[in-house]
Amino acid sequence: MLKRRAFWIILVVCLSGAGVAGAMLKKQNQPDAAALSAAHASPVLEFLPTDVTLAKSRDLRQLLPLSGSLRAVNQAPVKAKVAGEVREVLVREGEPVKAGQVLVKMDASDYQARVDQARGALMAARGQLDIAAKTRDNNKALLDKGFISKNAFDNAESQYEIARANVESARGALDVAQKALADTVIRAPISGLVSSRTVQPGEKVSADNRLLDVVDLSQMELEAAVPAADIMHVAPGQEVQVKIEGMPQRLSGTVARINPATQAGSRSIMVYVKIDNPQNLLRVGMFGEAQLTVAKKANVLTVPQTAIQNDAGNTYVYAIENGKLAQKPVTLGARGDDGEGTAVEVLSGLQEGAQIVKTNLGSLRAGATVKFTRAGDPATAAAGGAAR
Repeated sequence: MLKRRAFWIILVVCLSGAGVAGAMLKKQNQPDAAALSAAHASPVLEFLPTDVTLAKSRDLRQLLPLSGSLRAVNQAPVKAKVAGEVREVLVREGEPVKAGQVLVKMDASDYQARVDQARGALMAARGQLDIAAKTRDNNKALLDKGFISKNAFDNAESQYEIARANVESARGALDVAQKALADTVIRAPISGLVSSRTVQPGEKVSADNRLLDVVDLSQMELEAAVPAADIMHVAPGQEVQVKIEGMPQRLSGTVARINPATQAGSRSIMVYVKIDNPQNLLRVGMFGEAQLTVAKKANVLTVPQTAIQNDAGNTYVYAIENGKLAQKPVTLGARGDDGEGTAVEVLSGLQEGAQIVKTNLGSLRAGATVKFTRAGDPATAAAGGAAR
């Protein structure tokens, strides 16, 4: 009897243990509700602040790229006007000069002697004129009294006219000699800077010999070649943004004039872009790259060209709305530059101030939660890779 009771007790205990074990196994095999909830929650995408931008109204310009070198609008060579020996050169390269300032002095002794000679000849001619005048006047009185013939008076009148012509000739010769003497002192034709000096004191130079070059840097020109196919889009007065090598900021200019002929060989046409240079920071020969504004649309909604995505002909951008990623179909207009880079006009689909993904980061999921991280965050790289 006791043995039978012990048997039943052991059987009950075994069955209870089996039930407990089955319940535990069943619980382990059932999915966690929290895990299921997390699995069905929206994914989280992490962006850097630099990955997004705002759709804003800006001026959109359609641009034509140009490149060329700078030249001064006003520049002048300084040449010798008379032959002679150079005595003094008063300036060197880089020095500022004013219009009319003395730059070079030449030996004037020979020209001073010529002036003295011409002055003496003039005085002699004037003396001859005085004698001829008195003779004519005397003969006129004698003619009136009938003491001489009309022919004799005409001879005296002719001598007077010849003497007067000799005076005019001598005066002209004196003016020429004085002009040559004055030309031994060479002055600056314009205000500016001395860009080159090719003469030294003691050298003998001939007339028209180049001595110096003076350039006025206050106004500069970019000389750029435009292909003949694009010249129809260029007109005087158009705006040009110029980037000069070595200068961080862009400079503003305008098309001043267009060459009427093509360049031999390249078949391109030279365009001259006027650039103000009040601080003389620009120099002749500097290389510049320019963007000519062919057309301009003011105050239009623009986004970066890199933000536009296309799928089977459908154009859209990714926008961030209420912390979620949304795919926004857009209708596009003109393309150009909005001052911050290559951009495109948005005709519809976005509002002013919309926050959009600036670049193509790969396949993004609409509805994903967006989280922003700092650039120095260690998890940024991994998150960025997941977003991409």
